[in-house]
Amino acid sequence: MAVSGATRGKDWPDSRLLAWFALVGVIIYMGVDVLLKFLRPHYSLIYNAESDYGRGPWYWVMDLNFLLRCALSVAVARALSRTIRTSTRIRSGLTLLVVWAVCSGLLAFFADDIEGQPVHGSGKVHLALAFVAFVCVAIGTVLVSIDVRSDPTRTGVGNLLFIVSLLGAVAFVVLGAVIRHKNGPDGLYERIFLGLELLWIALATWGVVLRRPRPKASALTRSVQTPSD
Repeated sequence: MAVSGATRGKDWPDSRLLAWFALVGVIIYMGVDVLLKFLRPHYSLIYNAESDYGRGPWYWVMDLNFLLRCALSVAVARALSRTIRTSTRIRSGLTLLVVWAVCSGLLAFFADDIEGQPVHGSGKVHLALAFVAFVCVAIGTVLVSIDVRSDPTRTGVGNLLFIVSLLGAVAFVVLGAVIRHKNGPDGLYERIFLGLELLWIALATWGVVLRRPRPKASALTRSVQTPSD
């Protein structure tokens, strides 16, 4: 079932605002990650997970970034739902993106345990939420990309999204394999995975920003009856 041209035209300004919010949100998110590296220079980009910044000094900066990731992910899911044709695969993919968003936001309320330290209650919840979030975004982006790719009007961006989503899925599998090894470079592969998923979100939102709305359906011409003598 496709979304009508009239509906798309009506929702277009709101969709572009959501897309711009998500795009700017991705840029800010990446900027905050860079800032945290300078605020906590003793943390390793290779061995420390991003969530480790949620413990100790400046923890609230990482927590705000988790909430930002939630907001920008909801925004891109909403923008895409208004501007691309709907199908079972699209709805499933966007639902998974929303789950990723919610779990990302909840990470702010459950601090993880620093790499190498015993895992406690809050850390276990954090790991569970992160696992669900990562699985959902890895699968959701692939599902959405497949349908966008099959749209003749969006083949170019669809192919690009599909490639990035596949790379993200591969990075997630590699991350899972690396985590099993003690003192493995899981921090590095987590950042690669998150970077690819955020790149996917940025490309998807940029496609919404550049895409022109379909024209509204023209109204049927009414016949005018002339009065008889």
